[in-house]
Amino acid sequence: MSRPPNYEFQQWWNKQREKNYYDLFFSQSSSSFAASNSTSDDPSFVSVEIRSPTSASTPRDSTQNKEDRRSRIRSARHLAFVCLLKCQQIFHSLSHLFSGFICILRTASRRIVHSPSFRHSESRFYQIIKIFLIVVVLLFIVELVAYFKGWHFSPPSLHKAEVLGFVELAYASWLRVRADYLAPPLQSLANVCIVLFLVQSVDRAVLMLGCIWIKLRRIKPVAVMEYSSSSSGDAESGNVEEYPMVLIQIPMCNEREVYQHSIGAVCVQDWPKERMLVQVLDDSDDVDVQLLIKAEVQKWQHRGVHILYRHRLIRTGYKAGNLKSAMSCDYVKDYEFVAIFDADFQPAPDFLKKTIPYFKGNNDLALVQARWAFVNKDENLLTRLQNINLSFHFEVEQQVNGVFINFFGFNGTAGVWRIKALEECGGWLERTTVEDMDVAVRAHLCGWKFIFLNDVKCLCELPESYEAYKKQQHRWHSGPMQLFRMCFLDIIRSKMSWAKKANLIFLFFLLRKLILPFYSFTLFCIILPLTMFLPEAHLPAWVVCYVPGFMSVLNILPAPQSFPFIVPYLLFENTMSVTKFNAMISGLFRFKGAYEWIVTKKSGRSSEADLFSLSERESNSLVESDVIQRSTSDSGLGELNRAKLSMKSRKSRTNRLYRKELALAIILLTASVRSLLSAQGIHFYFLLFQGITFLVVGLDLIGEQVS
Repeated sequence: MSRPPNYEFQQWWNKQREKNYYDLFFSQSSSSFAASNSTSDDPSFVSVEIRSPTSASTPRDSTQNKEDRRSRIRSARHLAFVCLLKCQQIFHSLSHLFSGFICILRTASRRIVHSPSFRHSESRFYQIIKIFLIVVVLLFIVELVAYFKGWHFSPPSLHKAEVLGFVELAYASWLRVRADYLAPPLQSLANVCIVLFLVQSVDRAVLMLGCIWIKLRRIKPVAVMEYSSSSSGDAESGNVEEYPMVLIQIPMCNEREVYQHSIGAVCVQDWPKERMLVQVLDDSDDVDVQLLIKAEVQKWQHRGVHILYRHRLIRTGYKAGNLKSAMSCDYVKDYEFVAIFDADFQPAPDFLKKTIPYFKGNNDLALVQARWAFVNKDENLLTRLQNINLSFHFEVEQQVNGVFINFFGFNGTAGVWRIKALEECGGWLERTTVEDMDVAVRAHLCGWKFIFLNDVKCLCELPESYEAYKKQQHRWHSGPMQLFRMCFLDIIRSKMSWAKKANLIFLFFLLRKLILPFYSFTLFCIILPLTMFLPEAHLPAWVVCYVPGFMSVLNILPAPQSFPFIVPYLLFENTMSVTKFNAMISGLFRFKGAYEWIVTKKSGRSSEADLFSLSERESNSLVESDVIQRSTSDSGLGELNRAKLSMKSRKSRTNRLYRKELALAIILLTASVRSLLSAQGIHFYFLLFQGITFLVVGLDLIGEQVS
């Protein structure tokens, strides 16, 4: 029922309007209205004269108005020019983006067309991902049908009295099964992964706090002595005996691109030559590479360097077998320390002088580990992201563990070992693919201590292709699980304190080697997409976005120049969790490929200019070096030339497709569309960008591009 009109209010409103109308036009008649028609007595008639601003203005005012008009015209022209310039810039940006997108599509289509078939070598893990992909696509079809039927607003229910059709009955039954049987175990698994995620995040935060404490307190190892700047002066003064006998080993296998860098850098060490012996441990099965390395060794032998070339006919045990064979030589007993450098490492000339002094007065010190520095960290996006990871590893993990508990995993290179410690813990063993971690753990169980030098850096090279990086990461994450399975009982039986045992088992192995790849892959690649199709199970936004973002900031602090890559780093780490999870499971349960050792491919992008300058400086005192070079036999020159020709004509590499990453890309992008239908903002953006990252990696568009 409508309300009756209020006539009293209407009458009062009309009176007020007439009064205001009369006051408005007659109170300002002298200033606002013309008086020429004032004889009219009708107050309702008003005469208004409108004049232009220039009609009654002075000449000065007229000039000012003209200038104002010109300035307005110029401002309009300037504004139009700026707008055109902005439009042109936007057009060029869009054209560049469009051309780049077309180029990416062409590259992807070309790789898909020319990719070989791998049906015969499908792994068990890939078959599981394929089954998961089929399930996700079927669930998406069901949800898409339900969306277009409007069931996302009012879903059919088995408890209603209305009669349901076959499709409605099937969907209602699916909703019941989903809510009662599928969502609860998925939510429980999600809760377990969230707890593991938080525990690992706390561990990272504690490590970062320890690193900050070290920086603030300026804590660093202190050597009890220092060597003079030049060993030649000590040799002349007879102080050579102060320098201990050092054995330097360079294990390599088919290192065609970088063998000269490591041999040249080691041979110019500022150390008395009679107190140093270099072993080049060549496991190459390529005869041409063997000839090249032999020629390099002979060149330095003629320059007076004590250097030997060793080649095994039976290549067993990979790097561990190579080092074990070299340590079995009779002359090794004359040496006190052994320094190890991989083929792509270039130690500075004063490397031994900066590391050996820490052994003086520390009879329980087994290892001095130097930090890695990368000559190609800015080569492409892949090397930049690797630099972030390894900067955190050295700056935070290695340094904090070295300062507070005197233990960390040996990095396999750029370190100096006390030979007595190696012999006491059993030497090099061939039982895992991480022989460096194996010998470090056994030395720790024997009571030996380690020192990490963050300010002593050794140049090396990062893998530039995703294929090489993936194989490296598979070995690095499969080996620790092999080692943990083998040495678990040895840790329990050791005489260490229970605190050190707990650190070794729960932190070093379980948390950082097993739990990290497990929750990262399970939470963000399996559970999160499934929660889009099973909405009864839910992942909160802080798990998807805020905590990972905060942890990425912590990880990137040791490399602050890489802050612009924080988002790609977060997405790429989740992408690499597939490889790390697969490697961890393979090593833990001895699956096929767990013991596969593939040498990381190098590109030879080392600091050649530094090596050449060092070589020139070293050879200035050898006037006969040119004669020595010419005295090489004709047959040797012929073999060397053939080796170089074969190096030029070797088979070219190509980019390839990665099926596991592509399958997970389809899964995540499908889940992102489902998230968009249900209007889940943060989850949608995370799934979208994570799916795109998997797609880019699966098409091998990250890292080195081979035309």
